[in-house]
Amino acid sequence: MTITFARTVTPSCHLWLVALAGLIGLPGGGSAGVYYSGEQFAELPSRPAGFLVDHRALRAAGYERPDGLPSPLREHYLAAVERLEQLSRARPLNADEIADRGALYLRLGRPDKALNVLAPAVRQFPEHFAIAANLGTAFQLTGDLDRAAIQLEEAVRLAPAKLQRFEQAHLQLVQLRRKEGKAAHALTTVDDLFGVKYIGESGKPEVGTIAAAERRKLPEDAMSIVQQLALWLPGDGRLLWQFGELCNAYGDVRSAAAALDGCVSEFALAAPELRQRRRLYRAAADAWAQKPDHAQHRLTLKVKSSRPLIRAFDESLLPAISDDKPNPLPWPLLAATVFDTRGRPTFAQYLDQLDGKTVTLTGFMQSTQDGLLVASFFLLEYPIGCWFCEVPDPTGLMHVELPEGKTTELRRGLVKVTGVLELNRDNPESYLFSLRQARVGEVD
Repeated sequence: MTITFARTVTPSCHLWLVALAGLIGLPGGGSAGVYYSGEQFAELPSRPAGFLVDHRALRAAGYERPDGLPSPLREHYLAAVERLEQLSRARPLNADEIADRGALYLRLGRPDKALNVLAPAVRQFPEHFAIAANLGTAFQLTGDLDRAAIQLEEAVRLAPAKLQRFEQAHLQLVQLRRKEGKAAHALTTVDDLFGVKYIGESGKPEVGTIAAAERRKLPEDAMSIVQQLALWLPGDGRLLWQFGELCNAYGDVRSAAAALDGCVSEFALAAPELRQRRRLYRAAADAWAQKPDHAQHRLTLKVKSSRPLIRAFDESLLPAISDDKPNPLPWPLLAATVFDTRGRPTFAQYLDQLDGKTVTLTGFMQSTQDGLLVASFFLLEYPIGCWFCEVPDPTGLMHVELPEGKTTELRRGLVKVTGVLELNRDNPESYLFSLRQARVGEVD
């Protein structure tokens, strides 16, 4: 993604961001992807750009990176499952702990181990929803779609009302895939979840829209369903393709292009139709990036959260806080901040204890002023292409100030920043998170 540095951004911008978070960032008690109690999700649909970040993070947690770079989520999942393994040697796990253990293996890309944990448990706890749902996913990911469908029928029966629609969609997906079997077209089409053809009035794919007749077929919760399925199954490229087509249908060509880029570069999907659409959406997104027409970036989709993943870790697994050396600060810990209806933040307990201590975190620099030499800047969890169109979530932004009289050169790659953390508890005219007396270094 191309990074363009923004002009001066004042603290009043933060007030607007917090107000936005108060409107759309409140936890909805909604679905939890694969059912692991350590994860907390916002209400769907989420803003597409925020969804893509969390989707990539969940996908990266499912395998060891060949480049050796760390995956914070994977490290948390590994620590959590090890704790449950140790606990299982001391005493029998209860139903909730078994469901968590199976879910963690699913997140770590080990559906075979999840199956070994969950299959015996479903006989012991036949009415436990999370065990049933996780087992259905384990059967699916090990290729046994017949047993997956049977198990997901049980999950639909046991699901709480707020999760029924998502479980039904998951069952529908498995039934569609089972019917396809090993047909030649199985990896060359979008799953027919909604009976919609993603074409324009011309009968061909068009940028930023679909034909009116096709749009009328889309249920209101289409984006929520596809995001939910993709969060459950982050290693499924066809769901990412469907997400990209929905983004385009709702006018977000930039996210559509990013999603289809991922289908090709991360999932190696080679369908000619996919690659044709990717070229179409990418060309339009790149053209708008060169000459931004901000009206083109406004979604017709009504989102309910800025990103789906509020929390994906167990605070008890974080290292003890040190007074003598920098403490690693994971972005998910910042994302766990929640706001009341007046925009007042409540921080995770561990983050609250880091206030005033030296921390270190990695991210991307975004200018708050003109020029390449800066005394302060924003550190972002992920880079953005257009500040107007891709306003970062307030919990995905850190304001960084260097010591008085010091400057640093803006860099376009990932950097590591160390400084004293300051949490803003009550001043709407300042930034939510700040680093004082900061220094910028290279990522190890």
